[in-house]
Amino acid sequence: MEFSYKGKILISAPDLSGDIFSRAVVLMIDHNEQGAFGLILNRRNDEISAHMRQIFGFDVAVYEGGPMENDKIFFIVRGVPLTEAFLKVDENYYLTEDVEAIAAEIISGRLNAEDVKIFSGYSGWAAMQLESEIARRAWTVVEVFNMDYTAPNDQTLWKHIMQNLGGEFLLYANAPENVMMN
Repeated sequence: MEFSYKGKILISAPDLSGDIFSRAVVLMIDHNEQGAFGLILNRRNDEISAHMRQIFGFDVAVYEGGPMENDKIFFIVRGVPLTEAFLKVDENYYLTEDVEAIAAEIISGRLNAEDVKIFSGYSGWAAMQLESEIARRAWTVVEVFNMDYTAPNDQTLWKHIMQNLGGEFLLYANAPENVMMN
């Protein structure tokens, strides 16, 4: 594969269907000839967050990583990997599914909860599917520098990135969620 979107951010085009990818900001964790794997950074799930509060004993935000395998939990963690089962995201962040290790590190105080973002499920694409969606302009690929992947984000993240892109993206950023209301 000549080019990979790994480490890039995908910004969804305004979507009339209002599905999970409507106004989504997706961090691409992996992309190769077999397909692509990413996590939606700005789709908090309040129901799962409440359940996780019962487990940890304090408020924990859980984000919908995407529509695939919602029973799987993923963590993006800032700092040095604290488990052997991890995938490097960039120089400052890694991804792991090791629930026990992350929970133990947070409870012991060796890992700050603000350095962790929890996801339920993921976004996945088959071979060449993502490339096709990008060619159809369903996604805009963005190079992001110094973004805190563990920061709490909501729909304002999508709007903020669209505004920073400028030009035609300003129209998208300022459009109502239901463009039929415009």
